[in-house]
Amino acid sequence: MSRLEEYGLIGDRRTSALICRNGSLAWMCLPRFDSPAAFAELLGTKEHGAWTLAPAWVPGAEPPSATRRRYLGDSLILESEWETLLGAVRVTAFMPPHDGPPRVMQIVEGIRGQVRMCTELRARFDYGRVKPWVQTVDGRTSAVAGPDSVWLDTTAETVSMDGVTYADFMVNKGDRIAFTLSWQPSHQSPPALPDPENALAATVRYWTDWSAQNTYSGPYIGAVVRSQITLKALCSRETGGIIAAPTTSLPEDIGGSRNWDYRYTWLRDAAITLSSLLRTGYREEARAWIDWLLRAVAGDPENLQIMYGLRGERDLHEREVPWLPGYEISAPVRIGNGAAGQLQLDVYGEVIELLHLAWQAGVGTPATAQLQLTLVQTLEKQWAEPDEGIWEVRGLHRHFVHSKMMAWVAVDRTIELIKSGETEGPLDQLCALRDDIHRDVCDRGYDPERNTFTQYYGSKELDASVLQALLLGFLPPTDKRVIGTIEAIQRELSTKDGFLLRYPTKGEDTGVDGLEGDEGAFLACSFWLVHALALIRRVEEATRLFERLLSIRNDLGLLAEEWDSTLQRQVGNYPQAFSMLALIQSALALNEAQAEQNRDHHPELVLPAQRGLVDSRGTPPAQQCPSAASSPAVAEAPR
Repeated sequence: MSRLEEYGLIGDRRTSALICRNGSLAWMCLPRFDSPAAFAELLGTKEHGAWTLAPAWVPGAEPPSATRRRYLGDSLILESEWETLLGAVRVTAFMPPHDGPPRVMQIVEGIRGQVRMCTELRARFDYGRVKPWVQTVDGRTSAVAGPDSVWLDTTAETVSMDGVTYADFMVNKGDRIAFTLSWQPSHQSPPALPDPENALAATVRYWTDWSAQNTYSGPYIGAVVRSQITLKALCSRETGGIIAAPTTSLPEDIGGSRNWDYRYTWLRDAAITLSSLLRTGYREEARAWIDWLLRAVAGDPENLQIMYGLRGERDLHEREVPWLPGYEISAPVRIGNGAAGQLQLDVYGEVIELLHLAWQAGVGTPATAQLQLTLVQTLEKQWAEPDEGIWEVRGLHRHFVHSKMMAWVAVDRTIELIKSGETEGPLDQLCALRDDIHRDVCDRGYDPERNTFTQYYGSKELDASVLQALLLGFLPPTDKRVIGTIEAIQRELSTKDGFLLRYPTKGEDTGVDGLEGDEGAFLACSFWLVHALALIRRVEEATRLFERLLSIRNDLGLLAEEWDSTLQRQVGNYPQAFSMLALIQSALALNEAQAEQNRDHHPELVLPAQRGLVDSRGTPPAQQCPSAASSPAVAEAPR
């Protein structure tokens, strides 16, 4: 089994595919991100579905790996090149974001000399369980099973045997031979004949035009743009929902059981994704997701779920798929996600923070203002309860510090909304609530002996998620408790690479999350540490950590959920929105911190209008509530 770093992502924003360096399309769900996989080699073997296109290889051996590969400019078009003794060849793989059926197109181009190419198409529906009926219809190859069909169109001569379609052909310099695989409901007529060359040109224009909206221009523009494109690829063009990752059950611990389905819309992940895109010039995605949110929540925001299906489905029943052995024998493979029904109070904070940013960006509406007020009213009744927290523990409910801090964020941003005059609400009541939450966290979630906030009330363990809440202004960055927490988390949760674990695990024993086993360093937490260090003016240290994190991306700029410091490889679902969005946020934070350093060194360059207009979150400072000004909980602690 190839490492995750060997895979590249292509997609049309309805679904996506992972293509290995050896030319094997090893994962694709059809017709949507959350549909059953028709190609599931990633979680099993090629017998569970794979489509390989590469220079000829010895039967029984692995196809040769590409000599080099890259994305074509600022796009999601994957180019892989092979150098052989007799020539060189390029395969350009992409999925056109059009209104027709989902399609994978691969164009084989001769670069030099002559290369013998082979392809094997083995579709296996329902996560590799169902072998289709393969036949030739009017010169086109179809594979049909139940409600699904895929159609292969190519000018190369093909032959099908025992459910597998083969082609063996020569490519000379200048030749261009296209293969198109289209999905279609099996009861409908065959899909229209494809035009791969025009589709390629249209796909280049689509991604180039979209990328041109980016407003980030800092030193890490290549990494930021690649992250933006990856996040865009995870945004459903049909519904506006945003998936956390296009895969399921890629293990957090190789050989372990921490394997989860991420092909759904987590409110938290989606909200932070859109925050990153909004901050770099993209508004369309926020409008689409806010519309999705209003539909998903419907008339029942009091029963807010932490995640939904792409179309707003609430029932995400979790089950196991026993016929798939799992990535590198990491079982079980899970479909659905049982965490959908959990209570995670932090979600209110992330969603309302996005709505707050949407108002600032001019994409808020009266409906979103009403939703925000309703969510805060619900939170007012729940914030003091224990919950399962950001990490979706499958153990006891606890008073997680991060959850409480994010509840404070939700109330704080709603106070700002009311003060802006955009809506009316119980301002004094919310100011008092904000103070109550703040005081509760500082009294019960802070360890004064170690000068750090802890994982949950009364615990000694730490949790890197607290960094995220601190970045949203719970305390000023000069507060000794902020600095102490950053230093304690860095000291106690760092791996040998300097990256952060989410929280301590217990190996073979059951941990606070209710699970056995360990996991890798969580990359989003490590990027939060970059942001936190930048916030407290440790810019050089933050820059070094950021560049170490960039160095573990694969050659295409992609990141999984975690990093295994022992095995020195990426682990977890891939590519992961949480990791890519945190990269963008860290790059923005470094830009801001470096600009502040320059202003400190050259104050004469600062315009008067730039002084005192933004706080540590990059938002206009709100006036203090009458009750907040005298609250000991919000006063800066002595240094």
